[in-house]
Amino acid sequence: MNSILSDRIINMEESATLAMAKKARELKAKGTDIISLSLGEPDFKTPKFIQEAAKEAIDSGNYFSYPPVAGYQDLREAIAKKLREENNISEAKAENIVVSTGAKHSIANTFMCLLNEGDEVVIFSPYWVSYAEIIKLAGGVPVLIEGTLENNFKATASQLEAAITDKTKAVIYSSPCNPTGSVFSKEELEAIAEVIKKHDRIRVVADEIYELINFAGGNHSIASFPGMFERTVTVNGFSKGFAMTGWRVGYICAPLEIAKACEKIQGQFTSGNTGIAQRAAFAGITGPSTDSEKMAEAYLRRRGLVLDLLRDIPGIKTHVPEGAFYFFPDVSAFFGKSINGKTIKNADDLCIYLLEEAHVSLVTGSAFGAPSCVRLSYAASDEQLKEALSRIKAALAELS
Repeated sequence: MNSILSDRIINMEESATLAMAKKARELKAKGTDIISLSLGEPDFKTPKFIQEAAKEAIDSGNYFSYPPVAGYQDLREAIAKKLREENNISEAKAENIVVSTGAKHSIANTFMCLLNEGDEVVIFSPYWVSYAEIIKLAGGVPVLIEGTLENNFKATASQLEAAITDKTKAVIYSSPCNPTGSVFSKEELEAIAEVIKKHDRIRVVADEIYELINFAGGNHSIASFPGMFERTVTVNGFSKGFAMTGWRVGYICAPLEIAKACEKIQGQFTSGNTGIAQRAAFAGITGPSTDSEKMAEAYLRRRGLVLDLLRDIPGIKTHVPEGAFYFFPDVSAFFGKSINGKTIKNADDLCIYLLEEAHVSLVTGSAFGAPSCVRLSYAASDEQLKEALSRIKAALAELS
């Protein structure tokens, strides 16, 4: 029988990060000692004061009804204030904010509102796995511009200029970047902004979800540059910097027309984000930054640990990530090598080999637009990271 499913779901790729995490869980359930370095999941608990705010919201009995579609007014005002004061986005107001069920939801809302069939979206690559599939689901066509290991995986403004056609509707990048950890400098973003400003039809989607995990000495929001607020959708949320992945709170700051459109589509699909989670988010964004700073310090220390361990593995090539909590090493030196009659043809094969033989889960770089690489998350304990890298080194040494 022919499938009853729609073409859109049949043609959609499964999230590679979630697929690898699922395989790791299945092996773990069978008793295998798996170290999972595949998900972008902080290993810290949500700060206590945020937890307490959620408990107080429950005890108050005031947050059990449907919340406003775009989010509670005080949360939207607090987000706008944060963007004005910390990101220098001076035009940000509550009316520009739409709170959604995670940054992924925010990005999906945005592209569903921006794209018509056949519109092109330039993606700075390597890129987060869901960008391309969300764009295609919205009828758009992904166009990749690629950064390389040699330039810290950062595609350039001149590459952007060359990729723009009369069908280009939007541009998307992340900084700090998932999967590479690279951070665009102020000068690099200014150059990108100058390209965007030449094209009135084009909007830029700036994914800043890893903003609080930045070792490069400060973030720069492209929406803060002259002439860019009306051209930019800034995406952020609470999952990474506040260790709130399971709370599912993300948001956009966008020009009013786009913000209202995202509120409209959200009203038809999901309505407002969970009330209790919003109260937790409000506590996070208005409360002390101490916990977030301590987490960032821990990630920086772990980066140094993993960097030393990766450099000790022959054949591995890596840059030094400036933010987030990932390494994105080039592993192409192992392609064509074999073990027990099985040949490693690509990064997909290598990830499966390391999962089955070293019992360490990574994610293939092909899912991020970089088939020579793998993504390794160092959001794990020192002991787990040391053991995982030891296993990887031993398993790679077996290939010949």
